[in-house]
Amino acid sequence: MSQPDIAILLPCFNEQGAIGETIASFQAALPSANIYVYDNNSTDDTALEAKQAGAIVRFEPRQGKGEVVKRMFADIEADIYIMADGDNTYDASICPSLIETLVEQRLDMIIGTRSRELSSYPKGHVLGNKLFSNLINRAFNSQLEDVFSGYRVMSNRFVKSLPIFSDGFQIETELTVHALQHKIPIKEVATRYISRPEGTKSKLNTFRDGFKILNFIMLLLRDVRPLLFFSIITLALSCLSLALGIPVVIEFFETGLVAKFPTAILASSIALIAVMSLFSGLILDNVSRGRKERKMVTYLRTPFFKHKKSQQ
Repeated sequence: MSQPDIAILLPCFNEQGAIGETIASFQAALPSANIYVYDNNSTDDTALEAKQAGAIVRFEPRQGKGEVVKRMFADIEADIYIMADGDNTYDASICPSLIETLVEQRLDMIIGTRSRELSSYPKGHVLGNKLFSNLINRAFNSQLEDVFSGYRVMSNRFVKSLPIFSDGFQIETELTVHALQHKIPIKEVATRYISRPEGTKSKLNTFRDGFKILNFIMLLLRDVRPLLFFSIITLALSCLSLALGIPVVIEFFETGLVAKFPTAILASSIALIAVMSLFSGLILDNVSRGRKERKMVTYLRTPFFKHKKSQQ
């Protein structure tokens, strides 16, 4: 079996002081890999530092991590893709082991889960990660621990069959949901989380980006699990309709009169909306199944490695 082509993808925005160390750590772990740094409108010397460290530097003007990853996946051809952040917080030394696991088990994505015992890891990020991970696990009957990890090892088949719609830090969620929805073989592997170099700071805002990610998860659930999404809305509206309508019905049976016409009309209207919501979910579920089938056909037609000789 010939050695696979490996591409290390590092999306960056203002990572001066960290990107050089990140590149050096991946060069030490995988000397034959190509390291790509896509600068996303940095206002510091991130691009210069990356170039001096030996990376292939390119630029993406559209702001947002999702936009950068979308461009990377489209531009770069490789057998195996390793995506990480440019802040030197992920353990590059474990890469050979992750690649070996991916190839031997014919997985399409390995998620490097982060240790959380470090005091430098923001508590708000940990709490949000746990809440959103539980939400996704319940929606897709999975048991993932770290859906927001930016440390991913992926096959050519996975990368080239994935349509990306997110533009920011929602990208990790989209990668995970795509794999879970299509039952693509993935695995989580525990990795060491390293403190950021002094003088650098995280670009992720706990509340602002947390709300963006929550909104994106809701939109994803609407698209990939519409019956579940609209069933929840139907249940909520039905409960509200019953809460408003039951006293009116009880009063009618006791007195033969409907004294609260506005309440009765409101309860009936909400009940109708609930029924419409349910039928919307049923119709969109069929549409979603058709989209899922088309994406699965694309996935199955894409080779695990880009070169057939790598599979021999």
